[in-house]
Amino acid sequence: MSEEHDFESGSAGAAESIPAQASSLRKNGHVLIKGHPCKIVEMSSSKTGKHGHAKIHFVALDIFDNKKYEDICPSTHNMQVPNVKRKELFAVGIDEDQFVTIDGDDGELLIKAADADQAAEIEKMIDEDGQCIVTVLTSMGQEKIHAIKRDEGK
Repeated sequence: MSEEHDFESGSAGAAESIPAQASSLRKNGHVLIKGHPCKIVEMSSSKTGKHGHAKIHFVALDIFDNKKYEDICPSTHNMQVPNVKRKELFAVGIDEDQFVTIDGDDGELLIKAADADQAAEIEKMIDEDGQCIVTVLTSMGQEKIHAIKRDEGK
């Protein structure tokens, strides 16, 4: 007797997040709170109660929009840790809608600048030097230009 299963095809890449025990997480590390990849800015733990576990209180900022999120979890339970990738790439252009053209490993990428100040800084460096280096953070299917610096290797 054979059964047919209809599996959804997933990506062949790494998982978007992995489980980690709450007590193993550290300040400046990453954690997933309410589905948002966040950087931990503050942690505090309560003592073990009469009936239970020590609990850890997390305060974290979303890595894409800097919104503050908080969560409380027993120290022995698992929390999800997002897979955050950081790449340094060359920005070679910017359009009037603040989309930055980036030379990526797989061809050109278009990523919107975080704000008008970041767009102006990128535009200035490209006008002066022809390109600049941008640090791009990628996690949970989102991308963000995190930092900008001059290409000193020219």
